[in-house]
Amino acid sequence: MSLIKKIHHVAYRCHDAYETAKWYEKHLGMKLILSIAEDEVPSTKEPDPYMHIFLDAGNGNILAFFELPTRPPMGRDPNTPAWTQHIAFEVESMDVLLETKARLEAEGIEVVGPTDHALFQSIYFFDPNGHRIELAANTLRPGMLEALDKVKWEMLEAWRQTKRAPQHARWMHDGRYKTMFPESQ
Repeated sequence: MSLIKKIHHVAYRCHDAYETAKWYEKHLGMKLILSIAEDEVPSTKEPDPYMHIFLDAGNGNILAFFELPTRPPMGRDPNTPAWTQHIAFEVESMDVLLETKARLEAEGIEVVGPTDHALFQSIYFFDPNGHRIELAANTLRPGMLEALDKVKWEMLEAWRQTKRAPQHARWMHDGRYKTMFPESQ
């Protein structure tokens, strides 16, 4: 039995809580469900005014942000590439993914993709705070998850020993999955 029931919320920092709430509602349909503001951090008792907002990410998932006006401006870990840290949201279908890409681009938001990851296809873009967002539409074919399950620990062990990408699941990005795993009829 797992200790964890679900992710309660994921929190990020933002430049402007109002702007962030409006952006997520306009572009991703996430409604603002709660705002909390304090002059003292409840857990540490530090005097540090903040605005904490909570957005509905669907199915009981919550995305939260903190605006911290007395702190230095947000930065990024200079040793971590911008593509690494991101939050991914699932959308209903490839049609929705492509429609969303077109709508975002029409609003002047630069979008990368769709990128074919075999199990799903994704688009990527940044929110106004510089956080990378991924939208993913499932394209899973029968047998794919079972094939990946068989090699997951072997791949980790190979990586641990060599720090080179093991080739056990190369089919995901080289296109072979299209013949290895026929689409269900």
